[in-house]
Amino acid sequence: MRGTIIHAPGDIRSEQLPDPTMTAGTDAIIRTVATCVCGSDLWPYRGIEPVDHPHPMGHEYVGVVEEVGDQVTTVRPGQFVIGSFATSDNTCANCRNGYQSACVRREFMSTCQAEYVRIPNADGTLVATDGEPDPAHVPSLLTLSDVMGTGWYAAVAAEVRPGATAVVVGDGAVGLCAVIAARELGAERIIAMSRHADRQELATAFGATDIVSERGKDGVARIKDLTEGIGADSVLECVGTGESMTQALRSTRPGGNVGFVGVPHGVEIAGDRLFFSHVGLRGGPAPVRRFLPDLIDRVMTGGIDPGRVFDLTLPLAEVAEGYRAMDERRAIKALLRP
Repeated sequence: MRGTIIHAPGDIRSEQLPDPTMTAGTDAIIRTVATCVCGSDLWPYRGIEPVDHPHPMGHEYVGVVEEVGDQVTTVRPGQFVIGSFATSDNTCANCRNGYQSACVRREFMSTCQAEYVRIPNADGTLVATDGEPDPAHVPSLLTLSDVMGTGWYAAVAAEVRPGATAVVVGDGAVGLCAVIAARELGAERIIAMSRHADRQELATAFGATDIVSERGKDGVARIKDLTEGIGADSVLECVGTGESMTQALRSTRPGGNVGFVGVPHGVEIAGDRLFFSHVGLRGGPAPVRRFLPDLIDRVMTGGIDPGRVFDLTLPLAEVAEGYRAMDERRAIKALLRP
């Protein structure tokens, strides 16, 4: 099969690899219908995370089940399925509490930019659609395996409520999906922080009511100007840098909440500043599996269309161009078709 390997920062290759095989009765093998490049894939691509040896890439996927292990009962060959970037049994205490991304049997997916993928913990990870979806829905269904599910968790963690003012820090695919989530959860005012015209336009289409292009102290000051000097009820941090976290915390009103889903790089939070801010802070890897049934229904009924974050579609063999385009901000998110 064809699959994606990173050899070094900036060195992504599409190669012929062995087909995956099942290693446990709880596995499934899927034929990938669509996969994509994630913003978090750019951390190793840019050398911010080390690349010590060549290894596969990719954690977002939709596909058709080809084979299941003898312990798998919830999906069967021939079904179209969506899964999460973090697998789960969906039965342990953490899963029952709604944190499937902290499952005691969790495995993080890392081989999905390929024609076939082995899915561990298939019963608790994969959710089948009701029949074969319309091809027009496939991009949006693909977002559910990470960026839409992660944006949704940012809104849930920030406790977005009807009538609230929400700020979204970050205009990548997760941030744009977080705008959708804030709208769907009833925020009355949604302030998207973005400096790029194409992303500002999409954020507005997704439900943003205001755009703030300033960053750092100027960005915080602008948020305060828009909220009568007090700050936002909910801030959704979707980047993962020290600057973005500081901006998020300082843009939140006392008693408000920050939901942070950007993978942290260089983030340090002063305990005394957090203590005196009265700001609640929750985040981490999104429990995508918790939200999948609801989000699938919203996509299939036309309630949300997060697939619009894909502004570049390529054959899987041209995956390196997808990375380059996203790294150079020529694309928001690249969809790959085997």
